[in-house]
Amino acid sequence: MTNLILRAFVRDYKNTADPAVRERCGRVAGLVGIVTNLLLFAMKITVGVLFNSVSITADAVNNLTDSASSIVTLVGFKLAGKPADAHHPFGHARIEYLSGVIVSFIVVFLGLELGFTSVQKIITPEENALTPAALLVLVISILVKLWQCLFYRRVGKLIHSEAVFATSNDSRNDVVATSAVLAGALITMWTRVNLDGYMGALVALFIVVSGIQLILSTADPLLGQAPDSSLVRQIREKILSYEGIIGMHDLTVHNYGVGRCFASVHCEVDAGRDILESHDCIDNIERDFEKDLGIHMVIHLDPVVVGDARTDTLKVQVIDMVKALYPAVTLHDFRVVWGKTHSNVVFDVAVPFEEADSDETVCRRICDAVDALDPTYRAVVTVDRGQTEIL
Repeated sequence: MTNLILRAFVRDYKNTADPAVRERCGRVAGLVGIVTNLLLFAMKITVGVLFNSVSITADAVNNLTDSASSIVTLVGFKLAGKPADAHHPFGHARIEYLSGVIVSFIVVFLGLELGFTSVQKIITPEENALTPAALLVLVISILVKLWQCLFYRRVGKLIHSEAVFATSNDSRNDVVATSAVLAGALITMWTRVNLDGYMGALVALFIVVSGIQLILSTADPLLGQAPDSSLVRQIREKILSYEGIIGMHDLTVHNYGVGRCFASVHCEVDAGRDILESHDCIDNIERDFEKDLGIHMVIHLDPVVVGDARTDTLKVQVIDMVKALYPAVTLHDFRVVWGKTHSNVVFDVAVPFEEADSDETVCRRICDAVDALDPTYRAVVTVDRGQTEIL
C-alpha cells in the first residue's frame, strides 16, 4: 500500500537521494496523515458526544492533534527543502528536525490534557451507554492507526526522516491508547464497572512518557549528535585506501540535515613526498567524498617524518607507554626536535569522553612517563577529547 500511494503521487519515488523526491515523499506522508486523522476525529467525536464518553472524546481530540502534527510535518518538509541563502549557508534541512521536536511536544501536551480530563472523570464519574456501533468505530480506528504506523515507518526508512519516524511512533501510541479505551468500554458494558476515567489516565501516562522519549530522540541531531560508528568506519577505510595516506585523526562530522553532511579530518602524509603530489591526493579525496558519499570533506595535510630510525623507535616506546596508562587513548602528530642538552617530544593524544581523568591529569601522567624514559626528553602533549575507539 505504501508503495502504491508513493508511486501514485511521486515520480521516481525510490530516488530519495534527490532532495526534491525526498521532499515530495514527506509531503505525501503529511497529507495522508491529515486526511485519515480528520476522518477518525469526525467519527470519534460523534460517538463520544452521543454516548457521553470522555475517553472516546479525548481520543477524538488526539486524532485532531495528530492532524495538526501532520500539518507541522508537511510544513517542515516544505521549508527544509529551501536552498541555502546568505543567512543560512548550510541550507534549511534542520527545520525537519525542528518539526519532529514540535510533534513530540504536541504528543506530551496531548497526554497531559488527556490525563487532566481522565482524573476529572474518575472524581465525578458519569454514566455512558455505548452500543456495538460505537465499539466498531474504535476497532476501525485501531486498524487505521496501525496502518498509519506501518506507513509512516516505511516512508521514514525510505527517506531517512526523524520527523516521519516520530509520527510513526505517535501512531503506535494511538493504537495502544484506543485499544485501552476499547478494553475499558467492553469491561464497562459487561460488568457495569465504569473504567472510562481510569483507562483514560493510563493512556495519558503512556502518551506523556512516549512523548518525552520522542523529544529526546528528535532533539539529538540539533544538539550535535555524534556520527554513526559505521559512517566513521566507512570514512576511515575510504581515506586510508588512497596511496600516500599514512594515517588520519581529528575527524569531525557535522550534520545540517539529511543530505547536508560536512566533515573535516587531518591526514598524515610522508614529509619527504613532493608537496604537490600530496596536495593533489588530498584534492582527489575531497572530490570523491562529495561525489560518492555526498559529504563535503575538508582535509588538513599533516606531513610526518618517516624512515628516521631513532624517531620511529621512540614513537613505538611512547605509544606503548601511553597504552599502558590509558588503553583507549590513541596518539598522533608525533615528532621529535632532537637537541644536544634535551629533545622536545611533541605529540597529540585523543582521549575518549568516557575517561574520568581530567585533561590536566592525563597530560601530567603522560609527561611524567616520558620523562621516566629519559630525563633529557621534554614532552609537549596536546589533549584532544573525542571518540577514538575506531580511529
